[in-house]
Order: sequence, then C-alpha cells, then structure tokens
Amino acid sequence: MALASPAPAAPAAADAAAHARASRTRLLIEAPIAPTLAKLAAPNVLAMFVQAAQGIAEAYFASLLGVTALAGLALVFPLVMLTQMLSAGAIGGAISASVARALGASDVARAATLTVAAWIIAAALALVMAVLVGLLGALFFEWLGGGEETVAAATNYALVFFPGCVAIWLCNASLSVIRGTGEMQMPALVLLLVSVASILLSGGFALGWGPLPALGMAGLALGPVLAFAFGGVAAIGYIVFGRAGLAFRGAMQRLSAGMFRDILTVGALASINTVLTTVTIIMMTGLVAGFGEAALAGYGLGARLEFLMIPVIFGIGAAMTAMVGANIGAGRIDRALRVAWTGSCAAAAVVGGVGMLLAVFPDLWLGLFLEPSNTAALDAGRSYFRNVAPFYAFFGLGLALYFASQGAGRMLWPVISSLGRMAVALVGALILTTYTDLGLNGIFAAIGAAMLVYGFIIALAVRFGGWSKARP
Repeated sequence: MALASPAPAAPAAADAAAHARASRTRLLIEAPIAPTLAKLAAPNVLAMFVQAAQGIAEAYFASLLGVTALAGLALVFPLVMLTQMLSAGAIGGAISASVARALGASDVARAATLTVAAWIIAAALALVMAVLVGLLGALFFEWLGGGEETVAAATNYALVFFPGCVAIWLCNASLSVIRGTGEMQMPALVLLLVSVASILLSGGFALGWGPLPALGMAGLALGPVLAFAFGGVAAIGYIVFGRAGLAFRGAMQRLSAGMFRDILTVGALASINTVLTTVTIIMMTGLVAGFGEAALAGYGLGARLEFLMIPVIFGIGAAMTAMVGANIGAGRIDRALRVAWTGSCAAAAVVGGVGMLLAVFPDLWLGLFLEPSNTAALDAGRSYFRNVAPFYAFFGLGLALYFASQGAGRMLWPVISSLGRMAVALVGALILTTYTDLGLNGIFAAIGAAMLVYGFIIALAVRFGGWSKARP
C-alpha cells in the first residue's frame, strides 16, 4: 500500500521563503532608514566583534609561541587579511550588491543566476591566491625584511592557510548572497559560530590542547580553515535548499558573461581598493622591519587592531551595501544616499571612539600580548597608537562609504581615495624618516595623515558627486 506523499510541503516552504525574501526587500526600500539600518547591522556587528576576538586570540596564541612567531604573524597577516577583505568585502560586497539590485528590480531569476556565478568566481580566485602564495610567499616575506626564523614562521602559516582559503572564499561568497536578500541574522550567526570554532581550533592545534597535536604556526592557520569549511557547508546548504528564497531551476542555462560582468565590474574596482589598502600596510611593514624584530612585533599588533576595525565597519557596511543596492535597483537614489551617510557616520563614531581610547591608553591592547620586559616592542606599539589611533574615525568614515559605494556600483572615487592614502603614507614616511630624526614616529605620523586623506577624499566625492549615474 502506497504511503501518502507530503508533496505540497516543499512548494509551500519554497513559497514561504520567497515571500519572506520579498518582504525583506520591501523593508530595504521603504522602511525608516536609521531603525532599519540598525536592525540589519546589529547581528553583523555582534558577529564581527566575535570575529575580531578571533583575531585577538590568534595574536595571543602567537605571543605564547614567542616574539619570533609574533613577528612572523605580522609578516603574513596582510596577506591573510587581503583574503578576508577580498572574499567578504570587495568581491563579497559586489556579490551582495548585485543580488540586492536584481531583487530591488524584482528580477528573482537573475539573483539566482548571479549566485551561481558568485560561486564560480570565488573558487577561481581562491585557486589563484593559493598558487601565488605557494610559489612566491617565502620570497615575499624575505622582501619585507624578515629574518630567517621570522620568514620560516610566516611560511609555515601561509602554506596551510592559503591552500585552504577556498573554504573562506566559498563561505563568504555564500553569506554575501544571503545578505543581498536582506537576511542578516543567518550570516551573522554563521560567522559567530565560525569565529568561536576558529578560536578553539587555532589554539588547540597551535599549542596542543588535549589530544590535538601542537603544530605551532601551522596550527594557527589550520583553525580558521577548518572553521570556515564548516561555515561554508552550512551557508551553501541554506541557499541550495531554498531557505534564501531563490529558485535555481534553469540558473545554469542562464549563466552568461553579463552575469560575471555584473559582479566583477564592481568587484574589480573594489578589489583594487582592497589591494591598495593592503599594499599600504605591506609597505609600512617593510619600512618598520628595518628597525628590528621588536619594532616589527609592536607595529604588527598596532596594524592588527587597525585591520580588526575592518570587520567592525563591515558589520555596518554589509547592511548598507544591501540597502543601497536595493534602493538603487528601485531607482531611489536620494534614499540610497541617506542610507550611506547614516551608516558611515555611525561607523566613524564607533571606530573613532576606539581609536581615541587607545591613543590615551595603548597598553589596554598591547598588554594583552606583551610582557613588561618587552620594552622595545611596547615602545613601538605605543608610538603607533599615539600617532595613528586619533585618525581612526576618518578611516571608519572612508571605509563605510566604500561599502555604500559598492551598493551603488560606483567605485572610482573609493579607488582614488585609496591611491591618495597610499601616496601620503609612503611619501610621507620616506620624507619623515630621511630628513628628520623622527624614526618610527615619522612612519606612524604618515600613516595617520594618510587615514585623514582617505576619509576626506571619498566623503567629498560622495557629497558633491552623488550617485546620479549609479547603475540600476
């Protein structure tokens, strides 16, 4: 005797998910801006604070391995953050914006096809990064000025992290798709769990907790790779099984160059912006390395906090990208601009507050990783915070407007602002270290001035240029 089939259940669930997705899109383009932005950003910010805690924990575990490990982490850290910034911010933001614009224009089929294109792009870029770091990583760390042991520590980390970065790329691409539908809680929950798992796994594999082997620097890298792999499976499953409200029937047949172009046109410019930000940090790392291992360790802790501000800003920026993208898709450019300024001023206030606190009390951060006996490293870290942290608000403002510009599909001025930042940082540092006796203080003063320039350029561009030609 045949059993009764619950056939209507699956269509009903799909209809409910599609209805929820449509309701979220309406909120993005109709609901009051500040409360809606706060509601969307809150889970992201919470998840990003936990992700920042993961970065703090990683630095702490490295400090337990010794100053050489901490200096090695400083060498590889810009490349690690480049991976995160590209996959979640530059390309991830472009994915989210493309999906949001499609849904804002009521083109659900296009949003589903863009999702498939996003997965292909993520896997391809992960492969490129793995190959490049595998071939050139050690030479790059030597070029930065690391000593033999420091380069070995950085290489041990890189040779685990970058072959495994496909997990990070696919996880972040999938979470970006979900954010593009207006759903922020699920991606935030996944990132929160990934960050907690990463802390436990990194510490366990680096230091040999319980039955786990003590793998040192390689273990530090293995933790986030495994954690993102679990997160990626959860995020992809959420999308494929219809929970995001997207139907994939015929999506492969609809794939075209235009779909990839929709993501990569914005993503390429956003990636240039991200690369310029990372290159600026790399150049400063190379200059600081000339002052010795202790100075590199102290600066590395300062630069790490600067990078950790990026996930916090991303918490607000991801919500802005979706809101701006949906409003641009619906033709509501004035509302999109109001969203951009509301979120960006909030990001500047949060990050600027952290900066001012640490400018006055730098040991609140440095004391987590360095013993009082590490006087040279402490002095370098204190110098960084006193010269750079007061300008964090401009960094927060500029980066938040960068995320908003992704939603609008207008990335030229964010790239120009990053070029200005890089020029001021490099030229200023070379002038101040060559023609004055400031030494490290000169490098850090140039970094602070560069943040000021970065924030001002992009703010003026958005204020006076608007997004009158933003892509629908």
